Amino acid sequence: MIEFKDVSTIYDNDESIEILNGVNLHIKDGEFVSIIGPAGAGKSTLLRLLTREISPHRGEVILDGVNLAEVPSKAIPLLRRKIGTVYQDFKLLSAKTAFENVAFAMEVCGADRGEIESDVPKILGIVGLGDKLKSFPHQLSGGEKQRLAIARALIHRPRIILADEPTGNLDLVNSYDVVKLLMKINELGTTVILATHNREVVNAIGKRVISIEKGKIVRDQVENGKYVI
Repeated sequence: MIEFKDVSTIYDNDESIEILNGVNLHIKDGEFVSIIGPAGAGKSTLLRLLTREISPHRGEVILDGVNLAEVPSKAIPLLRRKIGTVYQDFKLLSAKTAFENVAFAMEVCGADRGEIESDVPKILGIVGLGDKLKSFPHQLSGGEKQRLAIARALIHRPRIILADEPTGNLDLVNSYDVVKLLMKINELGTTVILATHNREVVNAIGKRVISIEKGKIVRDQVENGKYVI
């Protein structure tokens, strides 16, 4: 489903500073993959390549058999509907309720009111926020905010979820709640790519772990799903 072929990226058009260096990677449809590494290792850059926020300096990023560099600009919004994104800082709209935050994601894509009224409560129920439809972000706990962000990412039924340090601002209990939700989403058939520096979270998942350091993949553990130094 996803393939990186000898992908390198540079910082701010400076060829002397490489963020990713010769990355080769294949992720199958329906996999749960954790990408782990220290800050600045290139984890977020790898995810941004998949949404075409940036393009590689060298190499190819392939999604569903399509080289993303060949996708015309006008088709990028359609490409991004296949991908749900979840971030460390939630990126919620503070003046909108939980219902309205998810509804807004549908509105910008042209969904009608009937679809919104039907789909939003269902997705909020799936993430455990069925009783928080009218709550504003400031009325939610950190874990609830992240579950709301996940609901928003799921509303278009994406084939891929990209989670970039989704537990970075959460305590241990809420971190595991978010991880369990991501695992549940994966069990329903969605490909999940989790970027994190949290070894405990990765070890709790017990699935494929890719370690990245200084822009290079240094380890790819498919079998035991444990982060090993």
